[in-house]
Amino acid sequence: MIRTIVVDPHEKSLFRFKEVDAPQAKPWEALVQVKAVSLNRGEVSDAKNQEMSSRPGWDFAGIVLEPAENGAGPQKGAQVVGLLSMGAWSEQVAAPVSLLAEIPDKLTFTEAATLPVAGLTALYALRKGGMLLGKRIFITGSSGGVGLFAHQLAAQSGAFVVGTASTEEKAGLVRENGSDEVIIGYSAISSARKFGPYDLIIDSVGGNTLATLLPLLAPRGVCVAVGFSSSNTAMIDMMNLVTSGGRTLYSFFLGEELSRQSATDDLSLLVRLVTDGLLIPRIGVEASWTEINTVAHNLMERKFSGKAVLLID
Repeated sequence: MIRTIVVDPHEKSLFRFKEVDAPQAKPWEALVQVKAVSLNRGEVSDAKNQEMSSRPGWDFAGIVLEPAENGAGPQKGAQVVGLLSMGAWSEQVAAPVSLLAEIPDKLTFTEAATLPVAGLTALYALRKGGMLLGKRIFITGSSGGVGLFAHQLAAQSGAFVVGTASTEEKAGLVRENGSDEVIIGYSAISSARKFGPYDLIIDSVGGNTLATLLPLLAPRGVCVAVGFSSSNTAMIDMMNLVTSGGRTLYSFFLGEELSRQSATDDLSLLVRLVTDGLLIPRIGVEASWTEINTVAHNLMERKFSGKAVLLID
């Protein structure tokens, strides 16, 4: 038996621990002893609508207990980082080797656990803009996990990057992560026009913010919608969008992106960038997984910037 975190919608605290059978790996899966997991707003938000005893969790890092039966992927004893569609907040997981990458000894499990969902989302969203050297990029949700990775990666690509922040303090953090300019306050989002037009916009806010952003696109510009933290509906000015021509609104869902490609090479790229000091995971909270409810609450209340990581003791 192993311990895992499950959803309990009848409890105020939402999450609780439960003993379950240890996972049984399929031939293309490795059995991993989990050492650290990271939290994403999306999975915490989704948990509120899940059934009793559903097992949340996407990101994890740990040690391979048993390699995949088909011989692919990391071998026994390898330190790895990976992701699942659900159930990662567990002492052990069975993970497809296509969603795993090895990590070196110098990279901590805490650092590695921040990379899968936030890092891959930032990387893949930026790739929708093509060659970024000299281009203008606007990123909302800049002080979150995806935003901070996106700013660092965009800056390294030679782009001119504009970000957002709710306070002066968070604006400083966004600048530290590579932003050339920062718009403070979402109500002032339209003031980003003075730094545009933008070849690429990465938006995690949705709602009225998304509607405001679309007219800021340059000809043949792309807006990648990666989330909707403010609202899941937006009133779009279709006349402006259609008559401008050539602009693209791309709906981004990481699960769909990964259905078309293996995550291993890109996770390995992110691991290498962190190991070489070219990408810095910004960790707002590091705590025992027994603190899941407190950390999840603070994450949703935006009481810290960057990633939240829980250690499995």
